[in-house]
Amino acid sequence: MATATDPGTGRRPSGLEVRSIDYVPLRERHGKLWHLGPLWFMSNAQIATLAVGLVSITTGGNVIWSLLAIIAGTLFGTFFMAFHSAQGPQLGLPQMIQSRPQFGYIGALLVWLFAYLQYAGFNVFNTILAGQGMNVTVGGDVKLWIIIATVIAFTVALVGYDLIHSVERLLTYAFVVFFGIFTIVVITKVGLPGNAWDLGQFHVTPFLAQFGVVAGYQISWAIYVSDYSRYLPPGVTVSRTFYWTYGGSALGAIWLMALGTLLAASLATGATFDTIGAIHDAGNKLFSGFGGVILVFSALGLISVTALNMYGGSLTLISAIDSVKRIRPTLLVRIITIGITAGLGLVGALVSSADFLTNFTNFLLLVLYFFIPWTAVNLVDYYIVRRGHYAITEIFKPNGIYGRWGWRGIIAYLVGFAAMIPFFNTGTLYEGFVAKDLSGADISIFIGLPIAGILYFLLSRSIDTANERAVAARADVNLEQLAVAHARD
Repeated sequence: MATATDPGTGRRPSGLEVRSIDYVPLRERHGKLWHLGPLWFMSNAQIATLAVGLVSITTGGNVIWSLLAIIAGTLFGTFFMAFHSAQGPQLGLPQMIQSRPQFGYIGALLVWLFAYLQYAGFNVFNTILAGQGMNVTVGGDVKLWIIIATVIAFTVALVGYDLIHSVERLLTYAFVVFFGIFTIVVITKVGLPGNAWDLGQFHVTPFLAQFGVVAGYQISWAIYVSDYSRYLPPGVTVSRTFYWTYGGSALGAIWLMALGTLLAASLATGATFDTIGAIHDAGNKLFSGFGGVILVFSALGLISVTALNMYGGSLTLISAIDSVKRIRPTLLVRIITIGITAGLGLVGALVSSADFLTNFTNFLLLVLYFFIPWTAVNLVDYYIVRRGHYAITEIFKPNGIYGRWGWRGIIAYLVGFAAMIPFFNTGTLYEGFVAKDLSGADISIFIGLPIAGILYFLLSRSIDTANERAVAARADVNLEQLAVAHARD
């Protein structure tokens, strides 16, 4: 008699993924390492990313320095998120549940709240852009298209991990063709101001603003990455996992953000940038209708990344609920939490104001601020303190060896965040006194990272890692059998 679940895939006969925050046993590990490249390329290769490249131009920078800020910010921010990706195959766990050893069973709620807000927040912007793009191209009400985009993304997220990877690979192949042509059109047919390539036109505030937003955008992916590498076999090396993630993400980010800079710079001084309109008009310079083709394809890219956010949001929400009241992560729980995440993004998109660029920029800066100290603490713990050795079973115990409150991680996080506050500059929301003295330049990223990371390292010197490894050897002895049995129930 057949079991309810195929233990080789961790799926129901319907094809829906069963697993969520639970450990992925070795017999269910599958996939190819290079699949990470297209997934992270396409996650960045969508027009919400293009909007990130507008910041410097719209605050007084010129093209060459905007492009240099984008490249520098991408290379810097992607470095951290790619190292998180290597944790997935080794631990077989989604990203945010891995915060429990640093912050504690309940203490991890501190960062999970911000992570969940990010998932929902990005979906607001993604579905708005998708709706606007389809409205310009096909017609119909923007809100209707937002609903359609949400439903499609919900379906992809519900089917789960394998479908998300497959969709992103297919979209990557099409993107290279369509956006390759579109990029040539932008470079050859869209005019730029006379000072576009003048290296003498350097202004520190727009440069650092662009650098900070780009770095924050890339670091914001850090809370996703193990979610999409945790089914890979644990034998894959850290370096290869890092390179495939880093290369795909960085290439997609630089490509789209650079396009945003070129399109924004092509406008007359004082003109208001309309992301959808600019893409449509630039595409039509090749032939009438090509701009519409680009927008339709862009909407598909936005829908795919919306599915990523629903999937990751579901994992984070399940983790948070489990910290308050222990639950069994069943398929029904997956369906409900994906639905809640989809609903929050949908409501936000339907009631959102029209001031897209300002809100999006402020949102990205807030993401940067909240996740800078977290990424420092998590990476120091994984690569330096515990060196990848965790007791998986203990992570799911309220009174396990990691405790309810990880005071070391919480203190390092809060101190790192507090140290950044004087350096914040979110434009319309808040400007710290040091940022004011620096003519608005925001260098908070260079403050929060080292302070949180170094402080956590110092506080963690008292951790008895040898004892933790001994506990792990005893606690995880039946881990594989228990994980397979869970999927069958």
